[in-house]
Amino acid sequence: MGAAVAGCSAERRSPGAASRTADADPTATDPTAADAERDRSGSPDWRIRSVGPQEAVQGFTDKVSVLPGEEFGLYVSTTAPGFRVSAYRIGWYDGHRARLVWRSERVRGRVQRGPRMVVATRTARADWDRTLGVRTDGWPEGAYLLRLDAENGHQRYIPLIVRSASAKGRTLLVHAPATWQAYNKWGGYSLYEDENGGYGYRSLAVTFDRPYDGNGAEKFLVYERALVVLAERLGIPLAYTTGMDVHRAPAVLRGAVTAVSLGHDEYWTPEQRRHFTEARDAGTNLAFLGANTCFRRIRLEDGGRSRTSAAPRTVVCYKTSYRDDPYLKAHPEMATTDFRQGPGADPESALTGVLYEGYPTDAPYVVHAAGHWLFEGTRVKRGDAFDHLVGVEYDRVTPGTSAPEPIEIVAHSPLVCDGRRSHADSAYYTVPGGAGVFASGTMRWVEGLMAGTRENGRNHGLDARTGAFVTRTTENLLRAFAAGPAARTRPAPRDNVREVYGKARPA
Repeated sequence: MGAAVAGCSAERRSPGAASRTADADPTATDPTAADAERDRSGSPDWRIRSVGPQEAVQGFTDKVSVLPGEEFGLYVSTTAPGFRVSAYRIGWYDGHRARLVWRSERVRGRVQRGPRMVVATRTARADWDRTLGVRTDGWPEGAYLLRLDAENGHQRYIPLIVRSASAKGRTLLVHAPATWQAYNKWGGYSLYEDENGGYGYRSLAVTFDRPYDGNGAEKFLVYERALVVLAERLGIPLAYTTGMDVHRAPAVLRGAVTAVSLGHDEYWTPEQRRHFTEARDAGTNLAFLGANTCFRRIRLEDGGRSRTSAAPRTVVCYKTSYRDDPYLKAHPEMATTDFRQGPGADPESALTGVLYEGYPTDAPYVVHAAGHWLFEGTRVKRGDAFDHLVGVEYDRVTPGTSAPEPIEIVAHSPLVCDGRRSHADSAYYTVPGGAGVFASGTMRWVEGLMAGTRENGRNHGLDARTGAFVTRTTENLLRAFAAGPAARTRPAPRDNVREVYGKARPA
């Protein structure tokens, strides 16, 4: 959250690395293969039954994402004598929401060493030995959960994206591992807290060379999984990547009909933001289905132990301590603080259309432009409200900032945040190149897709009526955006900011 503001490996595989592929597929870049994948039977046993204590079983990969067929390394520590790894691809799968693609043979367990601290940046890392190598031959592109099943009865997830080399003609789902890692407190430290819960001695850089805390995939499960399931159910052509991959390999955006930022996508590099902006201006629609998006400006560095990946492994964000960053001596323009802060201030609203304002809040989502095409089939009327859908962080259209014009506010939701009255806004705008851009303005949008179901995420009191509304609206958005540049097929936005907020900039 942000601050409140007004190929083949040369390495030998370890013992136990032998594996088998379940129902192997060709790559999903072939539309026929993608359709066949969606029609496959799911695996209802993909969920974790027992997390247990952290030391029971935990692990991480040496790559955030891989192309189909590439190998990644797996690093595991467990108190059990052995374990197995299962790779589940997330999708609709006739309602099962995941499919078993691969399962390892039994691997001998061992307890690996504890966290090591990089003192200069208070970075907790796991300098573990590589447990096994896993090839992804036959794994379709998509979002995966690797589940560690230890013989002590406990389990953990490790998220992995099998990414697309190109998204031409497809809707690109952009996952947010930099944000996952920012909040990860494995080893006692995150970009928010030290081991005692304090801010002053938090990490200034965090590494992917460590497990995630909790069940291993909380941020993915809460803020991303439900959108993947919905998009796969719709049958639109999909591609997959991460924000970190957009940073270093922007060609994946070339020709994409849409790029989707999911429910909590806070940490971006300037390069990632520039590549998104260029894609928008070339006609790629953008959807921001969260809040607090593109708020923190980060730097990616190597700093990892992987010998199999050239990708960066460290997320640097000094935040309010940016003047202490030694990198600034040679690069004074690159402060790892909020995008809207100097030096080099560039508010996120120039891209998203909305500006992050604060947390925490819990408020109804209130429809404003009921006749907008986004709401087709929902039968909503102006003023209809959906309890608890706005939270825990929110964005708004803020006149006087760098938001594109014209921009249409389609939902305008009164709220109270830290004793201050304000509003959250869902907004839509277009650009001359034809792209449409939608921002939900609330971090609970993707969670809303699960409302009223057994897949209810963190809940928050969201009900089935809310779930039906969010689902139909998201279906309208994804289908319209999948048809090409939205400005060419959907009505132009009606500039209603003055109508909603009046002439003066709101307090």
